[in-house]
Amino acid sequence: MAKKMSNQYYLESAPMKKAIAHLSIPMMIGMSVGTVYNVINAYFIGLLHNTGMLTAITLGLPIFTVLMAFGNVLGVGGGTFVTRLAGQKETEKGKRIAGYTFYASILAGLVIALIAFLAVNPIVQLLGADAATAHFTKTYTLTLFAGGFAIVLNFALEQMVRSEGASKESMYGIFVSTALSLIFDPLFILVLDWHVAGAALAMCLANLGSAIYYVYYLDRKSDNLRGFLKYYRISLKDKLEIYKIGISELLLAAFMIVTTLLLNNYSIQYGESVVAGFGVALRIVQIPEFLSMGMFLGLIPLFAFTYSSKNIPRLKSGIRHAFLYIGSMAVLFVGLVYVFRDSVISWFSNDPSVLEMGAYIIGAMLVSALFNGFTGLFTSIFQATGQGIPTAIMSITQGVLYIPVIILLHKFFGLHGVIWSMTVTEVITSAMGLVLFILFSRKLKNPDQDDEIKRVPGTAPGI
Repeated sequence: MAKKMSNQYYLESAPMKKAIAHLSIPMMIGMSVGTVYNVINAYFIGLLHNTGMLTAITLGLPIFTVLMAFGNVLGVGGGTFVTRLAGQKETEKGKRIAGYTFYASILAGLVIALIAFLAVNPIVQLLGADAATAHFTKTYTLTLFAGGFAIVLNFALEQMVRSEGASKESMYGIFVSTALSLIFDPLFILVLDWHVAGAALAMCLANLGSAIYYVYYLDRKSDNLRGFLKYYRISLKDKLEIYKIGISELLLAAFMIVTTLLLNNYSIQYGESVVAGFGVALRIVQIPEFLSMGMFLGLIPLFAFTYSSKNIPRLKSGIRHAFLYIGSMAVLFVGLVYVFRDSVISWFSNDPSVLEMGAYIIGAMLVSALFNGFTGLFTSIFQATGQGIPTAIMSITQGVLYIPVIILLHKFFGLHGVIWSMTVTEVITSAMGLVLFILFSRKLKNPDQDDEIKRVPGTAPGI
């Protein structure tokens, strides 16, 4: 009974504030710790006082994005499907979906590694490396791809754990990867002097550690998915249901890579200090962004469960509370990071040019962070409720729009345009999300127009 109270009870009938606290607070803690995990590499590389190395791991960020995206294609698509199946009491089918997700994640990681090894030199050029950083970037790239299957698997399984509302267990997995990173990073980077290769290897092993924990939880402790490892075949229809939602993660990642490459190639024109400044600022601004992310990622199972079980008033209540909390957090934490930005930037570099540029860049990115949480919330609502077209529109808008924005702003405003291009894109994308959400809300207000959406008998309408 205790297990049931810790999972499905919070999705199905717990008071909304209690449900949000249970589902989101562990995710917010986990994502905050995950922020620390993401800056650990930069911190220890920074101790070597080599701007070329710091630039190389910044240029290599799209690689992690690719691996994470493939994990999320299977994890988000499969996880939200599993939650909707739980809402419909089809747990046996959920196990088959989870098993397919596990094996497909490993296969995807290995295929990506093979392709990367065959095309490593063009990849390094695409990342924007110049003669001074090409060697470090190639080393980092090869190492990260070699162990990339662990990253794909980790992100897929994390979503699967989250799918039944097991936010604490998801958080514990992030703790595992962070602890391992704190051990491996100084060992590989400083003690063994493997510099950027050590940073990449530490990241892969840390992800493998948390993936192993998630496998243990799902196969031994999960309410609905125990024994999932014996399944690996699912129907074509079920695969399409997974990829219908999951493909948006790949689209978003593809566009994020294009935007990062554009950013790197424009930034490198102004010197390594600008690229390094972007790398430092990106990691710092993740603090408020990841707190908001923890909130809406924790609530995806709630949205999916209430939607599939047709409890529309509870779905609306959850969405309303999420908007309120994410808005409050964004204002509070963006303000705090802005006030202390100079002190925080100095943790990563003692290069005066990097410090000056980083302080300017982070100001623009914090404005973007005010809207980022709402963009993520809109996308999460669409993913959780199986809205494939709005999910794809959000991903495409966020990616495609950045291309003309950065090109035009760079042409007319130079470096200032490059720095503010992310902010302009995020504001417009958030507005697009609001429009799509209003259309979705109208469908909820008229549930009889859609056979899949009907209120639970005896519950009151309205948000």
